[in-house]
Amino acid sequence: MFNDMSKINVLLKGGGDLASGIAYRLYQSGFNVAISEIKQPLMVRRTVSFAEAVYKGEHEVEGIKAQFTTEWSLFKAIIDQGEIPVFIKEQLSYFKERFKPQVIIDGRMLKQKQETNLKEASIVIGIGPGFRAGEDVDAVIETCRGHYLGRVIYQGTTIPNTGQPGKIMGYSQQRVLRAPCDGIFRSKNKLGDKIKQGELFGLIGDRPLKAELSGVIRGQIHPGVNVKKGMKIGDIDPRNDRDYYNKISEKALAVGGGTLEAILHLANKKLKEESVTSGTN
Repeated sequence: MFNDMSKINVLLKGGGDLASGIAYRLYQSGFNVAISEIKQPLMVRRTVSFAEAVYKGEHEVEGIKAQFTTEWSLFKAIIDQGEIPVFIKEQLSYFKERFKPQVIIDGRMLKQKQETNLKEASIVIGIGPGFRAGEDVDAVIETCRGHYLGRVIYQGTTIPNTGQPGKIMGYSQQRVLRAPCDGIFRSKNKLGDKIKQGELFGLIGDRPLKAELSGVIRGQIHPGVNVKKGMKIGDIDPRNDRDYYNKISEKALAVGGGTLEAILHLANKKLKEESVTSGTN
């Protein structure tokens, strides 16, 4: 099953910025990658999220193109032309049956136990809190910034969810904007725009939300989305460099590297086990 690494099919649950960093690493390593998402994706770093294809029909992240599809014929054509198909999770069973992924990765970052389990594929990997390696999945990848970021865990769990955004130039909570109430998000600002502390970031219903620091708008949930109180809807980068908003983060690349390591380690382990069982060298 894993003799030809270039023919390994990987199905990623989730197409946000972290999952897209994983997809990028795996695609660049020669795997066939497909992504499932919800009907109205809630990622804020939309420029570096393949899930944006759900809204736009297609989307490119650092030279890799993704296309949205609802049909197997188009799904297969997208793979054949070296791109990434994105589909709605309600069609997960339909596409999984046809795509036959050897690897399934849950990169939704829901941070609590989900339906993902060891029976879904030959290799099953969980990203971040909410998974237990050896029970729910074959491996878990650490997502907490710091010394253990990107490490592969084959027994046990990651560091529990801290609820604290990672620091950039010393800023943590201030750089993340959260909905102060339920309502429809609207904004005249665009991703990549510069914004000053105290300026209007957007509206939730009729309630204004202002920036708590100056910088570049690195993330903004899709305008028109109905958000819930406390939901992350924006991200301001205090480094003030417009080039960063269009680039996959170092965190996503580190997690992607750990995921690649886990796949190769587990695939080679299975090949050795098959060799022993068959009596070949």
